[in-house]
Amino acid sequence: MDNVGWDEANKITKYHPILDWTLSDVKKYIFDHNIPYNALHDKGFVSIGCAPCTRAIKEGEDFRAGRWWWGQNDKKECGCCLVIN
Repeated sequence: MDNVGWDEANKITKYHPILDWTLSDVKKYIFDHNIPYNALHDKGFVSIGCAPCTRAIKEGEDFRAGRWWWGQNDKKECGCCLVIN
């Protein structure tokens, strides 16, 4: 996958500088550079939003399975999240 791409809908070039990084690479960078992070990440909460929309993921689940876990296809926010899908 290329880390530079054209977004036709928004007419902009997008660059993803850490696209090829593993989760271990990200964690190492966070700790090496003393970057604050949410301790919930250490408890299986990979993608964190508000309490109703977030749960810890299980081993083998998709990285974003803990967000909007109720699985409604027509609604991807609870009302307190400002997430547009």
